[in-house]
Amino acid sequence: MRATRCEAVDTTPVWIMRQAGRYLPEYRAVRNTVTFLELCKTPELAAKVTLDAQRILGVDAAILFADLLPILEPMGFGLEYLKGEGPVIHQTIREAEDVDRVVELEELGSLQFVFDAVKLIRRDLPANIPLLGFAGAPFTLASYAIEGGGSKNYIRTKTLMYSDDGVWNALMSKFVRSLSRYLVAQLEAGCQAVQIFDSWAGCLSPSDYARYVQPHTKALIDSLPEGATVVNFLTGNPALVPLQAAAGGRVVGLDWRVDLRSTREALGFDRAVQGNLDPISIFAPLPVLRERVADVLDAAGGRPGHVFNLGHGVTPEMDPDHVKALVEMVHELGSR
Repeated sequence: MRATRCEAVDTTPVWIMRQAGRYLPEYRAVRNTVTFLELCKTPELAAKVTLDAQRILGVDAAILFADLLPILEPMGFGLEYLKGEGPVIHQTIREAEDVDRVVELEELGSLQFVFDAVKLIRRDLPANIPLLGFAGAPFTLASYAIEGGGSKNYIRTKTLMYSDDGVWNALMSKFVRSLSRYLVAQLEAGCQAVQIFDSWAGCLSPSDYARYVQPHTKALIDSLPEGATVVNFLTGNPALVPLQAAAGGRVVGLDWRVDLRSTREALGFDRAVQGNLDPISIFAPLPVLRERVADVLDAAGGRPGHVFNLGHGVTPEMDPDHVKALVEMVHELGSR
């Protein structure tokens, strides 16, 4: 938390996106007993895998085990996770009039399992370890709701976006207001910070991002309590970083396609950054991984305000021992 405020720290802090995941045997032991959605919706199990990952890896933050998409269910969409295919959304938005049936979340009882998990985690997490909550950004959730899953070209999303500004803004505003209530509730339940994931915004040109997305991301961040620690993370397009940063957030999350050194200089050193090791570096031999960790730390310049992270998430095939070694390397090299 000191690093997010650009205060001095004794070593560079580190947490890892998807740090509770299929690469960990402890996670697989739990996951083998339930479906993915059951795991997300069972607070005791979600708390267990969150706490296990922080303890096993020795990272400086826990991140709530949840998923971006269950918020879509009470908003009027069907959701299932198919083996080998990932999430599939039903009752998708196909026509402009479909936006009228999207339910804005006024009350959050249908997502109580998330807040119950936060309370359990915060109860058992060491007092000096912050808990991060998170949500998908408005554009990323809208694209899932329109496409019905992941997409290579976002044809349906962009077609709706380009066709009718009024309809697009109405849809995004419903997501902004719903996500605002959801993130505030996570903070009130016990999270010390929240990360907003714009996982799909990299498909956009800078002008499209500026026109159709940034105002809504900014509205979401501005709606959160004054002083709340927000990590604004976007992946897939370095050209968007200045616009991403202008949307707000105490911390700008960067993926591995971004030059960390020049980006820090451009953003100014009164703004914290998070990132940005290429996740596939973890497959490298440990001496090579150490060199790549050192490169990221060197690019951060030894200045306060850097939270080490991967440029995106851990993948299921990674060696847990390499992930643990990564954390140790960051703590060792980051203290110099």
